[in-house]
This record gives sequence, structure tokens and C-alpha cells, in this order.
Amino acid sequence: MGRRPTFDTADVVRASRDLFWDRGFDGTSLPDLEAVTGLARSSLYHAFGSKRGLFDAAVDDYLSEVVAPRLALLTGPGGPDAYFAYLARDLAAADERRRGCLLVDTTAGPAARDDALAAVVTSYRRRLFDAFCTALTARGDRDVETTARVLTTMNIGALALARVDRDEALAVVAAARRVATPPADVSEAHAPGR
Repeated sequence: MGRRPTFDTADVVRASRDLFWDRGFDGTSLPDLEAVTGLARSSLYHAFGSKRGLFDAAVDDYLSEVVAPRLALLTGPGGPDAYFAYLARDLAAADERRRGCLLVDTTAGPAARDDALAAVVTSYRRRLFDAFCTALTARGDRDVETTARVLTTMNIGALALARVDRDEALAVVAAARRVATPPADVSEAHAPGR
């Protein structure tokens, strides 16, 4: 009978997630993972099977701990404005390491040559697009799909830019908030006596 792990798997996954988020899959070495988790390579392999197995666990954690709460804001009562306000605060507060998005950053690396990972990234983009569609439909916007596609693209662009130019990423988020803000009712703006 094998020994039981003497470490908290969730803590190991979270520490690894943050390292992958900072350095990407290709830029993270096994010695880096050993250092950040405090585990020997053999323990990491026993628990996760491979560096890729640990990365997959980190991506799952990222989806549930970072992406899901953001999407809940988007489809909640505050809609796109609340979502982009939160994203702006998050990007402004991020340190040099954890800027941007683990999944967006992955598209420039392993996702380009890994069908399973590409499917995860594509699923994330689809979930974001669907959440924008839901929020825009709920408030009665016209041309929901076009606006959702523009907002999704701006969102992903801001997350990609955040790695290299936080100010421009924040400018893109501010522009996305303006795009997401429903225009004032034209009939009221042009009503007689106004």
C-alpha cells in the first residue's frame, strides 16, 4: 500500500497555478515547481503524473477560482459594467507576475500545439462570449452577438496587453466599458422641450 500524501493538494495546485501564470507552461521548470511547492519531483509526479498533469490541475483551479467569479459578475445584476470595473481594479492591483490571464497567455505557448489545451482555451473564450450575450440580452440590447464578440475580443486583448503594458490594458478595459454601456434612449434625448 502506498503512502498517503502529507501535503495539501489544493495548496500545491494554487502555488503551481501562480507560477504557471507568472512564467507560462514552457517557462516553468520542474525545479521551479519543486521550490514553490516544497515537494520533491517524485512527489509531484506521484500526485499529478507529470508537469502537464499539474498544469492541467492548475488550469482547472484557475477556471473555478478566477474565471467563474468574474463571469458571475458579468451575468449578475451589475452586468458588463460591474465586470469591467472589477477587471480594471484587478489589472491595476496585479503585481508584475500575475498580470493578464493564464489562459490567454497559454494561447501563445503550448495551446498552439496541444489540441486538448486549445480546446480549454476555446471553451473559455466561448464561455466569456456566452456570458456577454446573456448579459446584453437580459438588458435588451440590439445586435447582441456583434457587441458580445467585440467585448470578448477587447477583453482578451486587454488581458494579453496586461503582461507588457498595464496602462494600455486599462485603456482597453475603459473603452470596453464605454462600448458595453447602453446608449441613452434616442427618443428621450430628442424629445421636444429637452
